[in-house]
Amino acid sequence: MNILAFFYVFFGGGLGAICRYGLSLIFEKPIGGFPLATFLANVISCIILGFLMTFLLDQEHNTRMRLLWITGFCGGFSTFSTFSAENFLLLEQGNFTMSFFYTLLSFALCILCIFFGWKMGNMV
Repeated sequence: MNILAFFYVFFGGGLGAICRYGLSLIFEKPIGGFPLATFLANVISCIILGFLMTFLLDQEHNTRMRLLWITGFCGGFSTFSTFSAENFLLLEQGNFTMSFFYTLLSFALCILCIFFGWKMGNMV
């Protein structure tokens, strides 16, 4: 593996993290107890990832672009650890219904967004 591979992941991850932070500034507080910033970051990342999968996973010459956008950007933009921590806090506060809704909606919608992004990518 060459050293440039690390640079691509580093640069893409930084871009994703900046975008993620921007969403957290726009949606600073949960709306009605729902952690919208993390939810949107994960949904948007899944759409982007699904779209990129159609172009970058099948072509070997796109290794650098995969590292930059899929591993780096989508990895830095989406956040499973924050999703898990927010669910923990909801459960700790006794907000079981919101935790269940957040988990179910996140998993279902993110999988649909991967499919939607993949379909969009196949149309291009």
